[in-house]
Amino acid sequence: MVSKNQIKLITSLQLKKYRNEHQLFIAEGVKVIQELLLSNFVLDHLFVTDAIFDQVGDTQKTVVKEADMKRISVLSSPSSCLAVFQIPKENKIEAKGLIVALDDIRDPGNLGTIIRLCDWFGVKQLVCSTETVDVYNPKVIQATMGSITRVNVNYVDLGQFIAETQLPVFGTFMDGKNVYNENLPKEAILILGNEANGISESLEKSIKNRIAIPRFGDIQQTESLNVATATAIFLSEFRRS
Repeated sequence: MVSKNQIKLITSLQLKKYRNEHQLFIAEGVKVIQELLLSNFVLDHLFVTDAIFDQVGDTQKTVVKEADMKRISVLSSPSSCLAVFQIPKENKIEAKGLIVALDDIRDPGNLGTIIRLCDWFGVKQLVCSTETVDVYNPKVIQATMGSITRVNVNYVDLGQFIAETQLPVFGTFMDGKNVYNENLPKEAILILGNEANGISESLEKSIKNRIAIPRFGDIQQTESLNVATATAIFLSEFRRS
């Protein structure tokens, strides 16, 4: 049975303010929770409607009714499990290899998908501006499908980070050079901007390498690609080079 205090705590973790206060976040779904349990993330408590996750002891696991799971879930169709994990301390940024940097990404689904893409393409480090959506937002965690356990995510002053790096910096712009014609390095920083406004003007000034995905449609009136879709294409090109 889930207590009123537990319900109050879990529902409060939907907000960044309370995640920061309690240093906890929630995850839902067998796949996501299993990945987190197999990683260095520390479990606080697990709620299940079925007899699953035998590796978790009874002191950290509570069997609840489906009605109670609906009360604590953030999903429109709740799964059979919800877990509360501790938010770990940020690891230091390893300024080597290919790094993805996000400037003011606001959509949780986009951030979660980008984390999955980083995992797919072997990008270990994701650097986010302080305005970017919180990685421990439940919708972000859900969208990562467990890839959050294999990608190091840091929030920094992106302008300062770019100014201090020794790696070549590539920014994604509508008017940049055709990425398919570029000789891309193995070690670099790839910056992607806000869904509506792209890379901010203050950051744009410090970016020398401007790259773009060309449009091939006859009319060429498509406004832009979804930022997660664009990330997949750019990462594919960096890896292909």
